[in-house]
Amino acid sequence: MFAINHCTVTPVRQEPSEGSEQLTQLLFGEVCEVLDRLPRWTKIRSTLDGQEGWVDFKMVSLTSSLIASSPHRLEAVVATPMAAATPMDGGADLLLTLGTRLPNYSHGTFEILGQQYLIDPTCVNITTAQRSTGEADLQQSDLQRSDLATIAQSLLNAPYLWGGKNAMGMDCSGFTQVVYAAMGVNLLRNAREQMTQGELVPSLADAQPGDLAFFDHADRDPKATNISHVGLLLSPTEIIHCSGCVHIDTIDEQGIHLSDGELTHHLVQIKRYL
Repeated sequence: MFAINHCTVTPVRQEPSEGSEQLTQLLFGEVCEVLDRLPRWTKIRSTLDGQEGWVDFKMVSLTSSLIASSPHRLEAVVATPMAAATPMDGGADLLLTLGTRLPNYSHGTFEILGQQYLIDPTCVNITTAQRSTGEADLQQSDLQRSDLATIAQSLLNAPYLWGGKNAMGMDCSGFTQVVYAAMGVNLLRNAREQMTQGELVPSLADAQPGDLAFFDHADRDPKATNISHVGLLLSPTEIIHCSGCVHIDTIDEQGIHLSDGELTHHLVQIKRYL
């Protein structure tokens, strides 16, 4: 059995309780496999990035059809911090956030769970999957690799939220995941997982805008070896990342530096995905 998230954002929790830790979030339209069910809670595994946890059953729609997993292979994605989707039956607008994938999209409309919506096409990026169908008239809305930096900077000052991945609150890897989602690239959820993807970049001198840089905290503890942070490079000397909030810092081969020169994150590796 599968479930589709029908809310703007749904928390995924470690345990079936409102007070339990938020592990991640489901954005509108995300599909998951149902692993277990309780009277008020559903345990799920995301078909997008494999994350598991518990969601409030009221926030997802269950279906036994394998077709339910198709929204995971979407053709279009929200590429602005927020966008309004208007139900074509006259209902109230639904707010969508950056990285939300839009199933069955065509010229400002999309459909999910039998409901059709209108959305401003300027808020939408057509992904590579749809470009490959040869629809030349849609190619003019495609974002190029250099636009990753623009998308990332549209989230400046978005606050840090553990497990978050939307414009009103996100963690470091949620930030990079949704920015790349806006380009039609599916990254895994956590920094350690994202570092297993992509192509190795030898050094900052070889980096391009949009490459991801990964860090540990060896600057604080020489024994620290776990990847604990990720950010998106704007240039070989600047990085945008979510730490406290989304902001821009200076980077060199050592790592991220504050304005006073203090080293806050130790650089481990750089990866490229486009």
